[in-house]
Amino acid sequence: MSLTLPYGFARATGLILTAIGETAEVARRPGSRTEALAEVRRIAGRPLRLTDVSAADFDRLLQNHYASGAVAADGLMDLADDLPSAEDLLASDDEAPAIRLINGLIAEAARLKASDIHIEPFEAALVVRMRIDGELKEMHRLPAGVASLLVSRIKVMARLDIAERRLPQDGRMELALAAKRLDVRVSTLPARGGERVVLRLLDKDNAGIDLAGLGMPPAIDAAFRAALASPNGLVLVTGPTGSGKTTTLYAGLKLLNDGSRNILTVEDPVEYAVDGIGQTQVNAKVGLSFAAGLRAILRQDPDVVMVGEIRDAETAQIAVQAALTGHLVLSSLHTNDAASAITRLRDFGIEPFLLAATLRAVVAQRLVRRLCPDCRVAGPGDAATLAALGLPAGTPLWHAPGCPACNHTGWQGRVGLYDLIRMTDTLALRINAGATAAELAAESPGLTAIAAAAVAQGLTTPAEALRVIGGGDA
Repeated sequence: MSLTLPYGFARATGLILTAIGETAEVARRPGSRTEALAEVRRIAGRPLRLTDVSAADFDRLLQNHYASGAVAADGLMDLADDLPSAEDLLASDDEAPAIRLINGLIAEAARLKASDIHIEPFEAALVVRMRIDGELKEMHRLPAGVASLLVSRIKVMARLDIAERRLPQDGRMELALAAKRLDVRVSTLPARGGERVVLRLLDKDNAGIDLAGLGMPPAIDAAFRAALASPNGLVLVTGPTGSGKTTTLYAGLKLLNDGSRNILTVEDPVEYAVDGIGQTQVNAKVGLSFAAGLRAILRQDPDVVMVGEIRDAETAQIAVQAALTGHLVLSSLHTNDAASAITRLRDFGIEPFLLAATLRAVVAQRLVRRLCPDCRVAGPGDAATLAALGLPAGTPLWHAPGCPACNHTGWQGRVGLYDLIRMTDTLALRINAGATAAELAAESPGLTAIAAAAVAQGLTTPAEALRVIGGGDA
């Protein structure tokens, strides 16, 4: 559709022109300014057909509709050509093209639901890649000469030192894109071709996600809620980087954040600001480590403590002692499966009897790309693939050729795979007996079996499941 309403007009009046045909399709927000319909009718030049949508749906429409048209790919190249080849941002009289280029990249990333933007300077070109649904994809190749100007402008926006190009820097900036609030973490790294920049996009609205929105199977959801209802103990979430551990921890905190508890966190970094929760960020420069922060917040009379990650023996010892002395402690670990979290804590020097007394539950999780529900089709499964996943012969396997709904990629978002081990008398006996990770893993189905079930349901493909699981739980 070439005709659209100005963004400011649409936001102020609560009306979005979504499609043009014999009639003009208009989405209307509750409380919209009905007197503005005459102006929309004049702009469209044809009768209107109104669709009432909720305020939340209107905000999503506003963001998707206007972000998608913010700057097209050709427009990005035009903006890059407009940028002067300046060595420093301050040497340029006109920084507007750089700002528009950055805004266009961020708007494109938000529309595609990318988690990261990588800006990588090389001798021949400036490469822009985006991580979409966990996979890094090259999106643009811009002229190499714009790299220093673009990086300098990003540094200004993130309040970094634009004169320092020899050392890595970290910063952040807050942006509003239509109705969406974005918190952008900025990391720079000196490299041979120039400074590389990674922008991590954090949708601040995700801080409000609840447990129901995670999509856990009912049995695992109930067991996780039961663990969170414990007055004390240790609840762990495990998985590799990018598997959604922080989102799960925040969902648990939201359930507990009812005003009756003192909830404190120590994180690196604080990804989402949550009202009602005291959040502290690790700062290695001043000696504020996870262990030091955890030790300090235990003197603040907390009921619930969240430690972003248990990285060392000292943090593990303090967390277990806190759980033993009446606090509910939530944290994450980088292990491949739930059972390995127990052996990792044991390797940190935690006595088995303390683990058996304090551990309430361990969740292991992964994120796999979800097949597009609009174009997925089932086909026969080959014997080798079915055997690798432990599925019975004859199980149909699904794939998606791509359609307009998924931008012809065959994928729409990601879905979580969850495994959970909850403390039982049997598990406590095994821990006290020094059981291995393989023996402890018998307490749950395992991520491989859960991934196989997702494949059988048509949620994802065998290749994607095996890519994420790695062919096994260990």
